[in-house]
Amino acid sequence: MAILRMATEGDSRLDPYLRLTDRQLRSLRDELEARCVLESLNVIELAVGEGLELESVLVDERHLGTLLGRVPQLEEAGLPIYCCDRELLQDVTGISKSRGYLAVARRPRPLSAAEALCGACRVAVLESLVDITNVGALFRSAAALGVDAMLLSPSCADPLNRRAIRVSMGTVFKLPWAVAEGDWPGDAFDVLRSEGFHVTGMALVEGALRLDDTSLKEHSRLALAFGSEGWGLSREALAACDDCAIIPMSAGVDSLNVAASSAVAFWELCARR
Repeated sequence: MAILRMATEGDSRLDPYLRLTDRQLRSLRDELEARCVLESLNVIELAVGEGLELESVLVDERHLGTLLGRVPQLEEAGLPIYCCDRELLQDVTGISKSRGYLAVARRPRPLSAAEALCGACRVAVLESLVDITNVGALFRSAAALGVDAMLLSPSCADPLNRRAIRVSMGTVFKLPWAVAEGDWPGDAFDVLRSEGFHVTGMALVEGALRLDDTSLKEHSRLALAFGSEGWGLSREALAACDDCAIIPMSAGVDSLNVAASSAVAFWELCARR
């Protein structure tokens, strides 16, 4: 372990934290070069516990002792720990977001749909969510409320975007997930059915079941599909679902934000099964 003090934001070693975009960090041309940025001590601690390979850490010098106390594996790993004062860290990323702790890690190897679904009984399917905050919040709810795995359409926002990671509290490293391959939604839903999943779309459509309908809990393997923030599930996805469900509303409100509605659905059909 090397503890190094950073004195200026112009130091090239701070590039992953300051000057590289999420797209550059993702490095689509070479998966071996792909990186992601972790923000907050809780996220770093969880990621290390899940076996993520860190390359460096950037910490407010006042919090170095706390960092090493909470994540003792850093001392054994021999990776560089960059320290700086509060002002420089705030200039680099905004201390209100990082709480004084950041890290750069190798992006974990992508899972195939079959790998992510292996052994799962409750799955969330995300189609075309574009808000990275919603993606992060949905992962956090899923991990907390009994979802076993996630399957994402290719057009979904990246769960390993630094903001999505932060909002998820690192659960993107804990919950198995995969980006579906092939034609969407046909190939993805075929994979789900081949694995024995009943697919229920969360959508305001005629004939939709109430979320508390007892028949929904009878399925041994259930996949809940959620659509984009703007228009919900596509026609093709709705046609591929076995049925649809709605959350009963009051006071003239017809729907919830997808992050909120997913949490309600996970509580009813996953946590309470």
